[in-house]
Formats: sequence, structure tokens, C-alpha cells
Amino acid sequence: MSSTLLIKNGHIIDPANGIDEVANLWVKDGKVAVIGAYDGQADEEIDADGKIVCPGLIDMHVHLREPGQEWKEDIESGSRAAVAGGVTSICCMPNTGPHIDHAGIARQIIERARQVNLCNVHPIGAVTKNLDGKELTEMRELTRAGCVAFSDDGMPIWHAGVMRKALEYASSFGFMVIQHAEEKELTAGGAINEGWISTQLGVSGMPAAGEDSMIARDIMLARLSDARYHVAHISTKGGVALIRQAQKEGLKVSTEAAPHHFALTEEEVLGYNSDAKMSPPLRTEADRQAVIEGLRDGTIAVIATDHAPHHEDDKRCGLSCAAFGIVGLETMLPVSLDLVRGGVLTMSEMIAKMTCNPARLLNLDAGTLSVGAEADITIFDADAKWTVDREKMVSKGKNTPWHGKEMTGRVTHTVKAGRLVFAEGEVRG
Repeated sequence: MSSTLLIKNGHIIDPANGIDEVANLWVKDGKVAVIGAYDGQADEEIDADGKIVCPGLIDMHVHLREPGQEWKEDIESGSRAAVAGGVTSICCMPNTGPHIDHAGIARQIIERARQVNLCNVHPIGAVTKNLDGKELTEMRELTRAGCVAFSDDGMPIWHAGVMRKALEYASSFGFMVIQHAEEKELTAGGAINEGWISTQLGVSGMPAAGEDSMIARDIMLARLSDARYHVAHISTKGGVALIRQAQKEGLKVSTEAAPHHFALTEEEVLGYNSDAKMSPPLRTEADRQAVIEGLRDGTIAVIATDHAPHHEDDKRCGLSCAAFGIVGLETMLPVSLDLVRGGVLTMSEMIAKMTCNPARLLNLDAGTLSVGAEADITIFDADAKWTVDREKMVSKGKNTPWHGKEMTGRVTHTVKAGRLVFAEGEVRG
């Protein structure tokens, strides 16, 4: 049965097409029909007056925990958290149990996401079997099964010879390799950033050099192989500088920043706050400012959450032994809006880093409101104020450093393929 949705009076921002205007957006049979006047009758209307209407957000760095750790998160709960945060496409990392290191697991995840039917879920395949950094996976087969990129995230690809082979193989087929940049010989036993605060708390630290040295090595290998290389969750001043220089050389190098790395510093762990423990750790104010500058000048093309849900028991066990990671799907947009309010990015630039930019890197058919495109749409009120309450979060994971803090900016509606999947605080479906 044919259906038509009208989103009226909204401020439409579509960076992929250079659209930034107040207009009506018509959706017919799950596709974008037209922006502007349309001679038709709407079956459903959304009044977006005073709100931003943009392509559905894309988060290219999410840990869904399924299969293997469903008590932390699963595909259904993660999808529900995604649409509550305005995210219509997520890319899930391979450190599940079993890992996404063979085609059967990738197909299983895609099929389960289709059953849940809330958002697109794109698996990222493992670079090495068992994520042990020794033997390459069947990357071509994983691609045929639906994987959109490759990473051992959660673990670095530590062996230089293996990384070279991975980049050379990936280069042959145009795959992108995503690195968790961490030299474990330098960071072993660390829980937070190495510096004055780790010394003050008496907690082992993770030096910035552990990230920088891995990025420097990989850039040399990417130069050798002419491969597409992407650094996940960049957090250091040195790392941003290395990526910037590589891009100036014309290398196919890119990176992403997580909201916590441009919004928070290592001071969040004072008081032994395990909800502020993640890998890479929160760094210094100088590092934070470098990440912000990287976002400003385009060195950092993507904002992605590194959404890493954990059970409460994994976090309430002391800073040194607590699990690394925080949840981020439901707070990505309001935290990122601070970049707009601070004059770092325009609204269109911010939206691009969560829509068309990740879509371009991953070759996804998403991130745009082009006529005929699948109608994945996010509507948000940039001025709405609300307070984060972990007990009201949709994700199974409640591990957020923003608990009790006021946010400005909130998603009001999420549309997936023309179907309203989130509206006024409730997931539909």
C-alpha cells in the first residue's frame, strides 16, 4: 500500500546536496520524494517548525556485544538506543564472541538486524582471526557477507608485518582498514591517561606515545601500500598532527573523533570515576583542543561514538579493574552541538561528520536526502534542554559520564525508510 509522509516547516540541512533552508520534505513509499512544493496528500504529518531536519545519522563505531555478551547489549537494545539518538545506520565492531571473523557471523548479525527492523546494522569484519593479530581473515568473503570495513578494534593490529599484509590486500579491493592505535608494550597495565592525575590517584597510566607511535608506524605502511587507512577514536595532539601531515602528502588516511574526546578531559576520572574510563583514555586539555582543531580544519572527517555498553558489575569494581568504555548513542548529538554553539563547526559541517562523511568513507548508500534516496531522517530541537538520567537510557548499558548533567539539543523524531521509529521520547517498533 502506498504511503506518504509530510515533514513540514522544518529547517532542512543536507550537507551532501548543499541544502540549508526552511521547507517541506515529502516522503513517498519509503523514499525521499521532493523538498518543497508537492501536489499530493499526506497520510501522516510531522510539524518540524523550529527544528532541524537532516539525513539520518550514521555512527561508524559501535559495540553491540551480540553475539556473546547480550547481557551488556544486543542488536535490539542497541538499535533502540540508536534511533533514540537519531542514528539510522550503525557499524558494529568485531570484538563479539564469537568474533566477526567469518562470514556466518556477519550474516547472522545482518539477519537479526532485519528482524529487529529499526535501523541499518553494518558489520565491520575482523582483520585477523580471533583478533590475535597473527593470521588474516578471509576479507573478501567477509565483504561478500556484508562487512563494510575491517578492524580488530578493542585490540590493535600490533604486528607490523601482518598490518602491512592487511593493508596491501585491502588496497587491492578498496577495503578500508580501521586501526585501534595502541602500542600495548607502552600501555600495558594502564587504566587512565599517564600524567599528573594518574600519579595523583596512584593508578597506572597510558601514555599518549602509545597511540602516536602506532599511528606513525601505520602511516608509513599506508604510504608503502597505497591503502585506505582509518584511525579510530583519535585522542592525542600528536596523533592529530600525524594524520594532518599524512593527508597533506595525499595519503588515503582518515580518522574519527568520539564526543568524549572533544568534550571531556582526564579530570573526569578524579574521585576514581570508572564511568570516565575508556580506551583510548580521556587526555589533557591540550589534547582535547587539538582534537577540536582537527574537527575544525577537516583533518577529522567523522564523529563516531565508540558506544561501549557494560553491565554495572563491570564498572563498579574500582578504577584499575573496571572495564573500558562508555555508552554514546543517545548523547552523541547534544554533545556535538556544543561544537556549533562554540563556533568550531557550522551546523551543516557538524551534520556532515555524522552523515555523508562516514557514508563516503564506507561506501554506504545513506547520509543524504537526495530525491529517490531511502528516507532515513533525523529531526531534532537544537535548543531543547534535558538532563541525562542513566536509568532512563534506552541502551542496556548505563555507563555514561554525563549522568546528571544538563544537555542542550534533543532528537524528537527518527524516520527509517519512511517509517517513524522514534517520536517524542518513545521507540516505535
